[in-house]
Amino acid sequence: MCDTLAKVGPDGVLFAKNSDRDPNEAQGLDWRPRARHAPGTPLRCTWIEIPQAAETHAVLLSRPFWMWGAEIGANEHGVTIGNEAVFTREPVAATGLTGMDLVRLGLERARSADEAVHTIVSLLERHGQGGGCGHEKRSFSYHNSFLVADPRGAIVLETAGRRSATERVARARAISNLLTIPGFARANSDRVRTRVADGRARLARSSALCAEAKTASDLTAILRDHGPGRRWPRYARANGAMRAPCMHAGGLVAASQTTASWVAELRPGDPRHFVTATAAPCLSIFKPVRVEEPLDLGPSPDDRFDPAALWWRHEQLHRFLIADPTNAGEYVCERDALEARILGGPEPPARAFALADELLGRWLERIRARTRVDRRPLVVRRYWQKRDARAGLYSTAS
Repeated sequence: MCDTLAKVGPDGVLFAKNSDRDPNEAQGLDWRPRARHAPGTPLRCTWIEIPQAAETHAVLLSRPFWMWGAEIGANEHGVTIGNEAVFTREPVAATGLTGMDLVRLGLERARSADEAVHTIVSLLERHGQGGGCGHEKRSFSYHNSFLVADPRGAIVLETAGRRSATERVARARAISNLLTIPGFARANSDRVRTRVADGRARLARSSALCAEAKTASDLTAILRDHGPGRRWPRYARANGAMRAPCMHAGGLVAASQTTASWVAELRPGDPRHFVTATAAPCLSIFKPVRVEEPLDLGPSPDDRFDPAALWWRHEQLHRFLIADPTNAGEYVCERDALEARILGGPEPPARAFALADELLGRWLERIRARTRVDRRPLVVRRYWQKRDARAGLYSTAS
């Protein structure tokens, strides 16, 4: 489950996305340089093989560790894409391109948002979409919607099987886990699965907040939002904290956690991107990244705890503090002060990540001296105990 939004203005486009997936499904940053490919070169995507393009653009991807495709990404031309799971009455094919594959293919092959939409639609019509998309439950599958942006504008693309519809963003637009383009939505939505995903509530909240956004800082606040008047999440027995953009897992029927977040200011000649590279934006720091400037962030994370991997190092703090957010106030104050410095500078990417890691290290030392208390509902506590055990997370966070 995810939320993506865009705000189009005279000076460019604001873009933001939370990627919501299974809690142990680590998501790392993946830089890929521009490349040329020999005619006839095959390309293996997540589940199927397709012909490779003659040339692919440089991209930066936020990619779940086991997939070829990406949840969020940008290319050297300022094209930025996020996708959403949507539930339709059209059967999902047993195999095909995943929505994440289509995000990456659009970025690698397009120089503009319009070209990216054309690329995705052409590939969808030729190869179809399908295949398992879940980590814990690999058979979990869905169709996809996309928000495709560049410094000149943004486009919503919604799909059902090989069919699609588009809508150009006039001012502010959000997408979530439901079809929204009139006519196409009425003809294709699966109302039951859409309701379980709670996308309508998140869409309403994201849309209202997006309409007022003016800066990257405004976007980070939206991605951290837990709902009107709420500083921390409220859990429902059926689907955990899925009603707000900053999602926290723990439901009996559906459970999803924000595992990566991305904010962009897309201005002609000067696109700027900020990422968490960690889960839970409410407890993360947004840092600048550049498509043309790869960073060494340590080993790529997977679904097992590794203290050398940034994503998992942050999980120790996230899982400790979210269990009892009364412990988080002091940390959030320090986080906000550092992030204001990073976003306002801006600090060079390598320096920003180093500063954020220093703060993380200090707080990991602090929580080791504290007793962990979990104030969440019993069903949520049990859910997370199982995920900690599966990940081998035997620390102050487990």
